[in-house]
Amino acid sequence: MSTTVLDRDAPAAGPRPPRSYARGTRFLLLLAVFVCAACGLVYELALTALGSYLIGNSVMQTSVVISVMVFAMGIGSLAAKPLQRRAVGAFALVEILLALVGGLSVLILYVAFAWLRLYMPAMVVVSFVVGLLVGAEIPLLMTLLQRIRRQEAGSAVADMFAADYVGALVGGLCFPLLLLPAFGQLKGALVVGAVNAVAGVVVVLWIFRRETRPFVRNGLLAGGAGVLALLATVWVLADDIEVTARQQLYRDPIVHAETTPYQDIVVTRSTAFTGEPDTRLFLNGDLQFSSVDEYRYHEALVHPALAGKRSSVLILGGGDALALREVLRYDDVDSVTLVDLDPAMTRLARIFPPLLDLNDRALSDSRVTVVHADAFTWLRDAARRYDAVLIDFPDPDTAALAKLYSVEFYHLLGRVLGPESRVMVQGGSPFFAPKSYWSIAATIGEAGYATTPYQVDVPSFGNWGFVLAVPGADGPPPPLRLAADVPALRFLDDDVLAAATVFPVDRRPRDVRASTLMDPAVLEYTRHEWQNY
Repeated sequence: MSTTVLDRDAPAAGPRPPRSYARGTRFLLLLAVFVCAACGLVYELALTALGSYLIGNSVMQTSVVISVMVFAMGIGSLAAKPLQRRAVGAFALVEILLALVGGLSVLILYVAFAWLRLYMPAMVVVSFVVGLLVGAEIPLLMTLLQRIRRQEAGSAVADMFAADYVGALVGGLCFPLLLLPAFGQLKGALVVGAVNAVAGVVVVLWIFRRETRPFVRNGLLAGGAGVLALLATVWVLADDIEVTARQQLYRDPIVHAETTPYQDIVVTRSTAFTGEPDTRLFLNGDLQFSSVDEYRYHEALVHPALAGKRSSVLILGGGDALALREVLRYDDVDSVTLVDLDPAMTRLARIFPPLLDLNDRALSDSRVTVVHADAFTWLRDAARRYDAVLIDFPDPDTAALAKLYSVEFYHLLGRVLGPESRVMVQGGSPFFAPKSYWSIAATIGEAGYATTPYQVDVPSFGNWGFVLAVPGADGPPPPLRLAADVPALRFLDDDVLAAATVFPVDRRPRDVRASTLMDPAVLEYTRHEWQNY
């Protein structure tokens, strides 16, 4: 009978010592974490920005995308737990799929919007898939980091999330400052997808090449190469795809289109029923004017406001320079300041022949100063006073625009007004959106102005409303009239203005709330009313 004696001092059997890696390998993997995090945030921002351009309602778009993605990230983290035994291959596969779905996400949603009219369901599905794959990254990357050098859990998590959060910062800044201006939304997403594929597949497979079976490694590299080839093919075809998809959204042929960091600008041109060319400007899909009848809108906006003093005039919005054209018809206007957020819009108004023909090259007039700034911010620092102010913003269908129709905004406006200054505000349609219109009028009154609401017919828009205002809520409403020396007009005269102040019974003032920054009532009214048309 033999006896086996165990030596208690001998080392116990255990896992094999970790494989040694070259110096800098861990840094390289953290760099991959950094890049993947940047890519993930860009996908998120691209989805929210696209929804804001196509649908409007930026708060809802942002809320849906973020909430769906964060929920999916949690599911993805749990789903990655069984994959940690094969972390290298699983991570590379996740990145291949993420590069594919994320890189094509803008194209998928644009097609869903233009052809299928299924934008919201498609956005939820794409957001969920991207979030699922992004959520699977962290557990797998943590496993890979621990293979290179084992650390206490707290230290490993700190290193991982430091790289992840800094990457998110860089991605968040690159999207508006680099990707959108240089590539646009569609091509920008393709670029990020390609970067994602390289960082997530090539780097990881290179670091762990000795731990990956050749056929697995080669298969994953082939998959990554296939995704890159697909993204490159879509890049080549991107312009044609975008033009074709965009044209689906507009009745008339598109003659100019561009996406800026602020909005989607589209100009169409066709022959109107009168036989004249019909040039139309759309911002984020909303019609801004038709050349057939824009004179009706701009005469109603400009000339009643210039019936008093008009030596110095301020135009907020109106980057197409059509309101400016009407202002410059008065020889005694000494200076005009035009404040518009988007330099691309004023550049188009300076160089694009159809717009030049309409605005009479107004932006080249020596009396004009153009400022590219957010009007709300600009007013906070403005010191000069103006005799007349024309406010020609798009309708308040987003949070960014709603702040320009708030009590606080009109309080700021008071800083640039004298006691005899006159203010004109375009207020939307009293017929299609009566609550929105009367909310704007109530908001101006709440800010301390006496107001005269009125409405005219612009065939391209339908019934459209304006609000003439003067400082001093206790004073009489400003008279709606034209100057004695008004230039020859095609639409407006004193009789038209006299009738314009009479609203039909079903479109008279409503019991509505004034709009503030904390309670943007006009945004609520606008979204509810316009969705029916």
